[in-house]
Amino acid sequence: MANPFGVRLGSKAARLLARLGRVEIRPGLTEPELAGVETRFGFAFADDHRAFLSVGLPTGGAWPDWRHGNATQLRSWLDRPVEDVVFAVVEAAYWHSSWGTRPARKADAVAAARTRLASVPQLVPVYAHRYLPEGRATFAHPVLSIRGADIISYGYDLIDYVRREFGDPQDGGAEELQVAATAEFWADFLAWSNEEGLPSRSDAGSG
Repeated sequence: MANPFGVRLGSKAARLLARLGRVEIRPGLTEPELAGVETRFGFAFADDHRAFLSVGLPTGGAWPDWRHGNATQLRSWLDRPVEDVVFAVVEAAYWHSSWGTRPARKADAVAAARTRLASVPQLVPVYAHRYLPEGRATFAHPVLSIRGADIISYGYDLIDYVRREFGDPQDGGAEELQVAATAEFWADFLAWSNEEGLPSRSDAGSG
């Protein structure tokens, strides 16, 4: 059963997005539609993300179309964060401490990384390269912005994210956050990304 606080958080974020008037919003996903997406792609929306999509389905631009979108494109979107880590393994010498000794050959390192990454929490696209962790009965995760090997937090939670992405940038929406990720592994990768001094971004748009 969904957590009531998570449902309220997601519903409030959806109402805020509608009130800001910058996005076309269609009728929300029904329970059968949400369940169908979860079954088709093998994940469960977090409670706030699920409620957000049930209140209204944002459409156009870089919003994932969970109702009519191309399944191959949606799968690629879901796979992108893992592919970005693989890119970091190849191009930036990333290697998680729990993975043991890094193989000497690059191809072996990639294969070993993919095996480990098969068990990390699924990240689900919210908009463009902004993601929330999956997880029934979970909520209030920070929204992660992932582009290549550059990961930053882009909202304390879904409400804060909507304000920052689609609100008035003069109202403090563009400052860079210092907030820890909550999803296992991704929190570590975010910390590594920051420590390595990869290009930081305080972008307020979807670019």
